[in-house]
Amino acid sequence: MKSQFLQFDRTGNPAEVLKLHDRTLTPPEGHEVRVRMRYAPVNPADLNFIEGTYGRAAHPPCIPGHEGCGEVEEVGSAVTSLAKGDVVISLVGTGCWTQHLTAAEHHFAKVPSQIDAVQASMLRINPVTAWALLKHYTDLPKGAWVAQNAANSGVGRAFIQIAHHFGLRTINFVRRTELFDELKVLGADLVMLDTDEGVAEAKQLIGDEPVMLATNAVGGDSAIHLMDLLSPEGILVTYGAMSRRSLKVPNKFLIFKNLQLHGLWITKWFEKASTAELYEVLEPLTTLTQSGELVTAIDEIVPLAEFNRAITRAQEGSRGGKVILDLA
Repeated sequence: MKSQFLQFDRTGNPAEVLKLHDRTLTPPEGHEVRVRMRYAPVNPADLNFIEGTYGRAAHPPCIPGHEGCGEVEEVGSAVTSLAKGDVVISLVGTGCWTQHLTAAEHHFAKVPSQIDAVQASMLRINPVTAWALLKHYTDLPKGAWVAQNAANSGVGRAFIQIAHHFGLRTINFVRRTELFDELKVLGADLVMLDTDEGVAEAKQLIGDEPVMLATNAVGGDSAIHLMDLLSPEGILVTYGAMSRRSLKVPNKFLIFKNLQLHGLWITKWFEKASTAELYEVLEPLTTLTQSGELVTAIDEIVPLAEFNRAITRAQEGSRGGKVILDLA
């Protein structure tokens, strides 16, 4: 049986180094499961991995793709947790841009068969990151304010929807006014420009109410805006650096506010989390996805054979959501 997959033999520009290959499949053995992959998003982390600029070095030849969804096609003789026909998402961490993925059974998480497979393919990274940002650092009462920059990013949009589900109110900083309305439709309470004036406006609107949690995906001046907005003893969690500018902390925020600074790389959390911890996060996110409370915007679904078009589109800044590879 033949199967196709994308691979890069050296790091570099994804449009130049990615190639489509064929291979012959072999039956899974022991605890292995073979999954017929259906959909996989093109994430910034995937592009960085191919470029050689990701937090973890690639060792080519590599099959990229940090997340995806598919259906179990065949199981090894020792497999106990999955069966043929089960719908699963990959927990492997890479290797999802392939029509067939074979790995140990614990590298897959079963999801309800009725779930939208495209939405499920995007469940592992952005929604889980947003959940961790909201739940792993502090307990917030209903009605509490939380703040974020890069609010129109994949994580930012999931953050808005999950916070809304928990009854939290969000302060969202973006770079373009045309994003205001669409984020408010998602459940954002306040949306403003990521400027000194935007911070002043946010302070005026919330008055004396505290802001104890803020999440930073940008760095530079944008992170300083969040620290300015945070209340004393507040928590800033950094999970990205879109501006490619370092996180600089003015002394006053440490001395007079005693802010707590944390970093989150969801890949590391996945590596350390137990099966119970994984499902404690994945199950409610799956429920929210099925109910329509958590929806990831899709820009375009592109056939695997047209992967270069998918890569080019994913690198453009004017997208309306995720670019998805159709692996069928």
